[in-house]
Amino acid sequence: MQQEAKRLRGEPQAFDPETLITEPGSDAVRSIFAVHQQDPVLRCLAADQRLAAIAEFLLDDQVYIHQSRLNYKPSFRGKEFYWHSDFETWHVEDGMPRMRAVSISVLLTDNEAINGALMLIPGSHKTYVSCVGETPQEHYRQSLKKQEYGVPDDASLQVLVDRHGIAVAAGKPGTVLVFHCNVMHGSNGNITPQPRSNVFFVYNAVSNTLQAPFGPQKPRPWFLGTREPEPILPQVGLLTEASQR
Repeated sequence: MQQEAKRLRGEPQAFDPETLITEPGSDAVRSIFAVHQQDPVLRCLAADQRLAAIAEFLLDDQVYIHQSRLNYKPSFRGKEFYWHSDFETWHVEDGMPRMRAVSISVLLTDNEAINGALMLIPGSHKTYVSCVGETPQEHYRQSLKKQEYGVPDDASLQVLVDRHGIAVAAGKPGTVLVFHCNVMHGSNGNITPQPRSNVFFVYNAVSNTLQAPFGPQKPRPWFLGTREPEPILPQVGLLTEASQR
């Protein structure tokens, strides 16, 4: 997976250009979306029983991939991801009805506090925080580079942190992080020589497929929230076969 992530980052021309997000102010790759649809190795990873079966168990339903991406935080100048709840965006802008989704991230490098490991507010998934202000049309074009709208207000964040604290999801390569779709999370920038990367899948319950957005926005594009779900049948051994090919 490390080799595949490195190869994909070095071949941006191989992807649908819409799915490739660069760092603000540079051409460095920040994220590649819809990776399970554009790369056979990561397609097999998304269906691997060691991930998909966890999602089925937690959601007590068949699941499909709502969103997938490779996240890169380059050394020295990798930018932060500001505090946010994924579900707030998926509900308002994509039309996800309920909190019936789970995020599973596989760490591909050392993720440490010093190089921008994910920070989470444990327990915050029990509180829905509506973001302040009206999000501009097609704001995703800017927000995937730098989030300025659609973020929680400072007072709400202070209350959540005072109540629950902050946990840092540090881990070695191969660590799997599973978290609720509504948990508040974010990450600091990376000014160290150690790049940070992970592959990220959002599994949504088949019974929770997208409707019309719950805000005034038109739905975001296909690579941010699939509207044509394909249920996953968890598989064993596919990832090894794909890697060998």
